[in-house]
Amino acid sequence: MPTYTIETTYRVPVYRQRTYDAATPAEACRQAIEDDDWSNDKLDYECAGETYVTRIWLGTDAAYSGDALPVPSHFDETIQRKAAHFEVLFGLLKIVVADQAAQRRTDAYWLARATAAIAKAEAIEGARDPDETVAAPRPSHVLAQLREDRIRDQMAAIVETDPEFATLTSDAVSDADIHANCLSVAAGIDLSEEVGAAEFRAALAALRAAKQAKGG
Repeated sequence: MPTYTIETTYRVPVYRQRTYDAATPAEACRQAIEDDDWSNDKLDYECAGETYVTRIWLGTDAAYSGDALPVPSHFDETIQRKAAHFEVLFGLLKIVVADQAAQRRTDAYWLARATAAIAKAEAIEGARDPDETVAAPRPSHVLAQLREDRIRDQMAAIVETDPEFATLTSDAVSDADIHANCLSVAAGIDLSEEVGAAEFRAALAALRAAKQAKGG
């Protein structure tokens, strides 16, 4: 069985209490923010943040002695998970809102992805994802493929609805750029929530089929 060296971190708030002369609360806050004298700072251990994983190495006592392994996103700090997911949510919502503003029916393709993004946001807002139980290998199924031949269609839809890219066309991007960015996205994307949702739907379908077979 392999061993891993895990580096975990938690943040402890550092605070100070100081008096400022100011005409308004906002001015006093500005003075406090710009004050770089922290000679009377204190650590607030009672308000320490969550424990999260910062690095993983394969092996015993292997910290900084080799290449670090990727940290599963659901073990990252919650605020970083929110920040990373913000761009996805923002992009999807801009497309959905623009679609509604044009009085068109939202395409099922975007609705499915918006639903998945919202599910992930709710998971981040609540608690860490549960650990997967290690079990004997079972048959697996391919849920999705990132097809390069469909990327230009997606770019056209984004250009049409997002003013940020209004001056561009899908022809402005080369096939080599599409290939490189597909590789980058595939390497960095986390589909754990989408896979979990598919597994849940499969479980429901299996239960319904069993119930129907029993005549109930």
